[in-house]
Amino acid sequence: MKLYITRVILGAFILFTTFLSAQSLSKNQFQVKGNCEMCKERIESTAKKTGAKTAVYSIDSQTLTFETNENVSSDQILLKVAEAGHDNEKYKATDDSYKNLPGCCHYQRDSKPHSDLVEDHGHSKNENEFFVKGNCGSCKARIEKAAKDAGADSAEWNAEKQTVQLQFNDKKTSADKILMKIAEVGHDNERYKTTENVYSKLPSCCLYDREIPFGEANPKVHTDEGEKKSQHADEANDEHDGHAHNEKTIDGVTVTATKAATSLSKKEAGLTFNIDSKELLKAACCNLSESFETNATVDVSFSNAVTGTKQLKMLGLDQKYTSLTKELLPEIRGIASAYGLNLIPGRWIESIQLTKGGSTVTNGYESITGQINTELIKHSEKSETALNLFADFNGRAEANITHVEPINEHWTQTFLLHGNGTFGDTDMNEDTFLDRPKGTQINAAYLLNYNDLGHSGFGSHFGINFVRDERTAGQIGFDRKLPQNQQSLYGVGIDISRFQVWNKTGYVFKGKPYQSLGWMNQYVYHQQDSFFGLRNYSGQQQTYYSNLIFESIIGNTNHKYKAGASFMYDVYRENYLTDDFKRNEMVPGAFGEYTLTGTKYTLVAGARVDFHNLAGTQFTPRLNFKYDFTPKTILRLSAGRGFRTASVFAENQQYFASNRSVQIMQNGGNIYGLKPEIAWNYGASLQQEFKLFGKKSTIVADFFRTDFQDQVLVDLDRSPQQLVFYNLNGKSFANSFQTQWDFTPFKNFDVRLAYKYYYVQADYLDGRRQVPFMAKHRGFVNLAYATNKNKNEGFWSFDTTLNLVGKQRLPNTSTNPAEFQIPQFSESYAILNAQISRNFNKRIRAYLGGENLTSYHQKNAIVDFRNPFGNYFDGGMVYAPIMKANFYVGFDVSF
Repeated sequence: MKLYITRVILGAFILFTTFLSAQSLSKNQFQVKGNCEMCKERIESTAKKTGAKTAVYSIDSQTLTFETNENVSSDQILLKVAEAGHDNEKYKATDDSYKNLPGCCHYQRDSKPHSDLVEDHGHSKNENEFFVKGNCGSCKARIEKAAKDAGADSAEWNAEKQTVQLQFNDKKTSADKILMKIAEVGHDNERYKTTENVYSKLPSCCLYDREIPFGEANPKVHTDEGEKKSQHADEANDEHDGHAHNEKTIDGVTVTATKAATSLSKKEAGLTFNIDSKELLKAACCNLSESFETNATVDVSFSNAVTGTKQLKMLGLDQKYTSLTKELLPEIRGIASAYGLNLIPGRWIESIQLTKGGSTVTNGYESITGQINTELIKHSEKSETALNLFADFNGRAEANITHVEPINEHWTQTFLLHGNGTFGDTDMNEDTFLDRPKGTQINAAYLLNYNDLGHSGFGSHFGINFVRDERTAGQIGFDRKLPQNQQSLYGVGIDISRFQVWNKTGYVFKGKPYQSLGWMNQYVYHQQDSFFGLRNYSGQQQTYYSNLIFESIIGNTNHKYKAGASFMYDVYRENYLTDDFKRNEMVPGAFGEYTLTGTKYTLVAGARVDFHNLAGTQFTPRLNFKYDFTPKTILRLSAGRGFRTASVFAENQQYFASNRSVQIMQNGGNIYGLKPEIAWNYGASLQQEFKLFGKKSTIVADFFRTDFQDQVLVDLDRSPQQLVFYNLNGKSFANSFQTQWDFTPFKNFDVRLAYKYYYVQADYLDGRRQVPFMAKHRGFVNLAYATNKNKNEGFWSFDTTLNLVGKQRLPNTSTNPAEFQIPQFSESYAILNAQISRNFNKRIRAYLGGENLTSYHQKNAIVDFRNPFGNYFDGGMVYAPIMKANFYVGFDVSF
């Protein structure tokens, strides 16, 4: 009984206490801006930490309801909520607090602060003044036009303050509508952020830094108050080799935008270089194989003395281990491996993205040493046609016509036409063989682009390309019209036909700019018919490729993911001598990739699984990590796996111009009896920026290692009369170290220095050896200078590149007669290229250049050239240029 009475008294006491407590609490409800569940959690927890007894936030009604006692005021709580990043009816958050919110929490903001208690640390602004990012005069014109198109009576963008001052009738439009329109044309502002697709299509001078907080100074905008406008005008639009400067006087303010012709992306987790079309103008750059003459990362090698072909090498390994894509679609692979670089004209290229080491899993499984992606010309704000004419002093000529035309607000079309011909008999080493093939190429493409991502969310790109290339090489005087067995002179004929059609379509979900769906499809038909003396080789490849990618976030934009599926179908038909080789490769696959972004780090982890009908199920994980010790000191780490099926005939055609017999030592695999190649790549790099001579300077040092499993070795050492293929049984690895220093000693003068060290070895059947034709040491120097522009925007530019190549191990020919033996190691040598160009104005440019000005050339590039049908003839022992100095001239005009 006593226990029961005690419980009743205790219960009554608790009820009474609760009642008294409730009587002392006050209930409040206020408008608070927010978007999502993360906002809800942040707002409620902030209110409770400040002293609210209860706090409930409604996303739908944008209200915060909370209870407080007498000791805590509603103002205290709303102030803390604003400091956490959420505008409310009493206080407005600082721009920094708002910016630091995850992307999904970026709600729509009002323009006017509700209290001075929360200070805006940016520029002091008027009621209708808003932060809008931009760089130059083109930005100003675009921003102000967009504002007026949205209904503003007047708009004045200030480059120094990074703000736009608006005047408008609020019955006809609103600040919200105007700022949305400004974002749609490409300019981030304090309320709306433009899409990455729209931003990337801005002219290079307009690509502002998206990471700078609103209110902070834009370092690309400089004010020189002491100088007269005429002085500014004389230096306006200063454009020089290596950098593009665009200056314009706006109310006494000189706006300067600088974008390097080649830049290392600071945002990417991988080591990615962006190569602008201006970089390609530094050299002849007639096709993709010549697009890297001023680039220190990619090595360009001559692989055959008879056909004159060039190959790329990266991280100390052959081109076949680098994923070569066009518009992010598989491009140079399989049958196209040997000559595909010649089929992409240099003047068609808008930009190149070069990634060292393992790239993203979304682009496939074949990337081992990196990826080189080529983007074709397809962006222009107005109709523009460009004509390029080129000729060298040894009988090579080419013409390029590009035309980009905006059809309307959403549609743009591009016409690309290229033709070249080599007509002269060039034999600088007097061995009776042409130093490069004669022949012609006709190449045409049409691109159609649709962009309505800002409204409907849809965007699409369509392309079609046809190439016909015919080449004749061999001894001077060889008659292509006669069969080889009816003449004594040795000849080579290579005829290529290529057709491809592709489409990329994307959709950005409405109200969710972080969520998108993309689908890419491509069909390629590639046919090669060729002969090398009495040997014939023909290859046909048909490829269908499809890739579906979904991208979204987990909670907020600090956690992004991609997921999708791909399908690759290759049909190969090859004929070598009397043997036919046929195979169909069918590869469905699925992948996922997660990106974690912190204040100082970015982690990208991905994996894919592919079900290859001939190579079996393959699992491909890849990891990239970036850590910013400071904004100028960046560490990157990477690791990943890749695999590929070797096309042994197509990838080694440089050895067909010889009398080596081909032997494949089968190993139970399903591709020529060989297993697929598997490799792991690991890398680390350190990027350091600093000021030198008051200007930006960058040093990058990187190390990569590649380890192979079941690599298909090309053994040239077993016998000078044999070409042997077999799977690796042991170890094969490549160590690559590179350091590169870019700096500007004085205005308009850019310097790029690099050193590379390669250590590449493999366990061949008779022991471990250094892989042939790979120099351990390489040096690189590029110097670029340009004069200031004159009043007609004319200027001179000068560019020179020096490549230093150390000695290379050469294949063993000790069993040949003494006169047909080559040294165990090659000589070291240097190659100097230079170009002078004159821009007469914006539209007309002429240039003169020289290649291999040191005239170093391999004197005995062809073994036993006097007897091309004999046992010792070999045109594949090439380690250096074949031709001496060669000069060229060119002319560009746009209208």
